[in-house]
Amino acid sequence: MERIFENLMYSARWILAPIYLGLSLALLALAVKFFQEVFHLLPHILEVAEADLILVVLSLVDMALVGGLLVMVMISGYENFVSQLDIDEGKEKLSWLGKMDSSSLKMKVAASIVAISSIHLLKVFMNATNIENDKLMWYVIIHMTFVLSAFGMGLLDKLTHKH
Repeated sequence: MERIFENLMYSARWILAPIYLGLSLALLALAVKFFQEVFHLLPHILEVAEADLILVVLSLVDMALVGGLLVMVMISGYENFVSQLDIDEGKEKLSWLGKMDSSSLKMKVAASIVAISSIHLLKVFMNATNIENDKLMWYVIIHMTFVLSAFGMGLLDKLTHKH
């Protein structure tokens, strides 16, 4: 009975596979939005003000970072929790594939969130004249919460790997 239960629990990891596949659909949706923004910008490139262009470019960078984060979570999560990827020898292979455990994935996700938050905060500051001071304060507080959380996670990770 115990062996059946353990095998059933171990097999349940495959429930995660469709979730990781769903993240690839989220990546596709993000790509559609990215190119929608690019195609919206191109006809007006000569008319748009420099500050507005920078805001659009920051949005594109933001989407690229989120896309990279999605790929990292999809592939590493699948490898760590479902099954190893079987990639043929002659095919291109990501350098970090098979080397990222859940702890390093967690740190990369935290660093990506801080980077995404930084870009969002920069966009907010570029438009600061149109935003109320209390909202600006909350943006900074939320960003600092992400920074401190990532720092704390990194510190705990370093302390636990030391012993």
